[in-house]
This record gives sequence, C-alpha cells and structure tokens, in this order.
Amino acid sequence: MNAAGLSFEHLESWAETLSNTAQAAGRVIMPIYESDFEVKAKPDHSPVTAADQAAETVVLEGLAALAPAFPIVAEEQVAAMGYPSFDGTSFWLVDALDGTKEFVNRRGDFTVNIGFVHDGVPVLGVIYTPVRDETHVGIAFGGRRHAQVMRNRTWSNFACRKRPQKVVVTGSKSHQIQSELDAFLAKYDVAESIAVGSSLKFCMVAEGKADLYPRFGPTSEWDTAAGHAIVRAGGGRVHTFDGVELAYKKDGYRNGRFLAEGPV
Repeated sequence: MNAAGLSFEHLESWAETLSNTAQAAGRVIMPIYESDFEVKAKPDHSPVTAADQAAETVVLEGLAALAPAFPIVAEEQVAAMGYPSFDGTSFWLVDALDGTKEFVNRRGDFTVNIGFVHDGVPVLGVIYTPVRDETHVGIAFGGRRHAQVMRNRTWSNFACRKRPQKVVVTGSKSHQIQSELDAFLAKYDVAESIAVGSSLKFCMVAEGKADLYPRFGPTSEWDTAAGHAIVRAGGGRVHTFDGVELAYKKDGYRNGRFLAEGPV
C-alpha cells in the first residue's frame, strides 16, 4: 500500500486496528501511572517517564505491522535519534503519552495520540484516554467523514456544533499564555472557559463540547495531528490565526499559534 492507493475504506480499517493499538498502549501506561515512577528531563527540559517510552514501543510495533510503507515521526524516537529523513508528505505522527505533565501530576488528562498525515493534511486520528477508557476516532478523506467515540465499550457518533452566540472555550491546564488568551477572547461573548490537558481539547471541539481552542504557546506536530484529524472529521477546522490550515512536515515539526474551532 502506498499513498496513491489510499482510500477511505483503508483508513476505516486502520482506525479499527489502531483503536486497539492505542488501548494496548494505555494498558502499558496505567501500571506505571499507579506506581512510584521516576521522572527524567529530556534535552529540551520537558519531562519523560518510562510510560512515554513503553507506550511508544507498543504504538510503533503496531504501525510497523499495519502500514510499514509509511514513515513514522514519534516523539521519543525523535528525542533519541533525531528527525527521520524521508520523501513525501504522507506519514504517521505519534505522541504515545501526550500530556506528560498531567501524567506526572496524576491529573488524568493524558492521552495516546496516533495521527496519519496524507499529502500534508491529517486524515486519520486516534486518541485514547487511559484513565477514562475513552477512544476518539476521526477520519476525513475524499469528501467523506467518520467521527466516533467509544465510552463504556459503546461507540457513538459525534460532530462539532455550530457556534452559538455565547461560546465555550477550552485551553491548556499547563501551557496557557493568559495575556494572549484574554486579548483573543475580547471579541467573543464567553459563556465558559474549560482548562483541559493534552489533546482532549481537540476532542472537546470535535464533540461540540467547546467551540474554540486557541493555542498561543509552541507545540509539536505529534501533539496536534491526531486531534486535527478528529476536528476535521467532526466538521471543524484547525488553522493559523491567518486562516490557513495548520501544515505538517514543517521545519523541526514545530507549530506556531493556531485555532481549532467548529463551524460558524
């Protein structure tokens, strides 16, 4: 299978398999979360634990078995070995434990993120929340969309909501830049602001539980790809503050400021 032969049906099949892969990574994470684990610092001073590395191993093995033709850019692998070199703009982005600060502080808002970028656009996202045992899946490809969440072992559909007059805003628990957020929100009538960790902010927008997720601090592409795909699957957008859809395979795989939002 190569990028030229990709179909919506392929992505549906992958999503089913990767839901199980993400859940398996979660099962590796939880015993460490419940233990007296060690926290180390990476060269960029961000925290890392044995759970980050163990979960990534599970996801990488799953992707190698599922779709070995596509390159993988994964957070811990990049930290250890540097950025992979490859041609094309169809590849996997993996953050097998997104929200390490939430994990370290035992706040529960951490996720397993698996995203597939096709021709520079996130078309498939799987996000698993181990503490909640929730799986979000989103596919947006070829004019078709699939957006489902599993709670209590039952799948249900979801979609962004049309923006109401009074908006609900979600943002980071650990990385908020309050002055920039306040300036941005001055033009909105805000009903509620909800602080959530990890990629769950994208899921809130995709499910219509929030209308806006503005991000001012830096993120990496593995932080956003899965959530971006899920928002697209729900009928929303993730774009720069100039209105351009967030791009992937940028220099250093770093994002600038962006906004995830439902339809206006």
